[in-house]
Amino acid sequence: MLVWLALSVINGSMVLTFLRNSLFYENPRYIMFIYMVINDALLLSLVTALYVVSYIFRMIHASVCCFLIMTAVLTTRSTPLILAGMAVERYISICFPLYYSQMCTVPRTLRLIGVILILTAAPPVTDLLITLVYQPLSFFQTSIFCDHPLLFRHQSIYYKNCVFDGVYLSFVALSLLYTYCKIMLAAQAASMGLASVKRARNTVLLHGLQLLLCLLAFVVPSLQAALISLFPRFSLEIRYIFFLVVYIIPRFMSPLIYGFRDEQFRKYWTRYLACRGKSIVRVRPVLLPVNLHAK
Repeated sequence: MLVWLALSVINGSMVLTFLRNSLFYENPRYIMFIYMVINDALLLSLVTALYVVSYIFRMIHASVCCFLIMTAVLTTRSTPLILAGMAVERYISICFPLYYSQMCTVPRTLRLIGVILILTAAPPVTDLLITLVYQPLSFFQTSIFCDHPLLFRHQSIYYKNCVFDGVYLSFVALSLLYTYCKIMLAAQAASMGLASVKRARNTVLLHGLQLLLCLLAFVVPSLQAALISLFPRFSLEIRYIFFLVVYIIPRFMSPLIYGFRDEQFRKYWTRYLACRGKSIVRVRPVLLPVNLHAK
């Protein structure tokens, strides 16, 4: 809960920094970034809520669990696609700088966000539709342990998600690899502005690392179940370690990549944090009582 609170404060300060400075509104790079920050903040809150609920209540209403699971799945699957979009934006800014203003516009960025939402909403919506076909409506009025396999039980859902995850994660990985190779070639051929090219290359590398951490979310369920079956005495510790590695650590990457490394955003962000710090520590002057009888 303390880690969730710390990350929520960091993400909230970034969102407020974006909203308070209109110059970020016209830059597709910052629009994609703030969308990823909001998506990760929502994901972290949902996953933390599910994690705490599983320890405290164990069993919750199936309809509430369905809403939490579907939203968590949507935000989890959004992150790799957002990373791919941000990598392509970096690739265009380095390899096609003359056409950047025409290719990367705010309306196109908003349309891309809409496409990402549609693509990532398709798997949980189809999971729900298949469950409605094979399960009676009374199932959603029962109490269950809130877990995806226990909620969406039909075997076809598992195979459908395997196909979807394999296709779209392969697309994201190829996009990151292609953009990184192109930026590397541009770095070798560049004679001027080499620092910006190196910065873009390092950013794509960090995106790749973040993608690898995100991929763990698709491997963890089977690996976690296997480890718990081998070491049942340490089931709580195993779940907690996977929770930190898969859901907490990747959420630290977003502030690192743009919040600290981007000079322009860092300038406004630190200015906002400094102003907030001054307002918190500011102490009102103390009025001492006046002795009206003093000569």
